Amino acid sequence: QSSRAPAISVSAESCIPAGLRLGPVPGIFKLGKYLSDRREPGPKKKLFARFLFFSRVGVTAVPSVFQVRMVRGELVDEAGSSALEWIGLIRAARNSQEQTLEAVADLPGGQIFYRALRDVQPGEELTVWYSNPLAQWFDIPVTATPTHDEKGEERYICWYCWRTFKYPNSLKAHVHFHCALSHGRPFLHHDH
Repeated sequence: QSSRAPAISVSAESCIPAGLRLGPVPGIFKLGKYLSDRREPGPKKKLFARFLFFSRVGVTAVPSVFQVRMVRGELVDEAGSSALEWIGLIRAARNSQEQTLEAVADLPGGQIFYRALRDVQPGEELTVWYSNPLAQWFDIPVTATPTHDEKGEERYICWYCWRTFKYPNSLKAHVHFHCALSHGRPFLHHDH
C-alpha cells in the first residue's frame, strides 16, 4: 500500500508584479508532463503538512504550501531562498483562467524563465504554462477546441486515442508526453 505525498503548491504571500521574471528553470524542462485533470486538495492553512524533499543539499522537510514574497525586488520563499530552490514546485496550469505565469525563453533552445502574466495577489497560487512561442518550439499544441458531452459540459478530446480531458492543458500535455498513438506528430485540430 503506497501513501501519497500531499500536493505542493506555491502561493504569493505578497503582490507579485506583472512582468516579473523568475529563473532560469534548472534541469530538463518538461512542464506539464505530470499534469492531471484533478487538483489534489492542499491544506488551506499555511505550512501544516510536510514531507521529505530530496534536493541538491540533502533531504529536508518541505511544506505542502510554499509562500513566496517580494524582498528587495526578488521573489523569495519563507526561508529567504531564491526561486532556483523552489521554482520546480510551481504547478502547471490546467487552463488559462488559473494561469498566473508563462514559461518563456529569450532564444529558441535557450534558458527558460517564468514571467508573471499579471499582478498576482496575496494568497493566489502560482501556476505556469508555455508561452505560444515556447510551446511551438517544444511542439506542444497551442490551442485545444472543446466539445460538449451529453451533460453539456466542456470536454477536450485527443483525436488520436479518443481519451477525454476536462481541461485544455491536460489534453495538450497528454498529446505531447503520453499519447502512444500520436507518435510525435503535431496535434490534429478538428473544427466541427
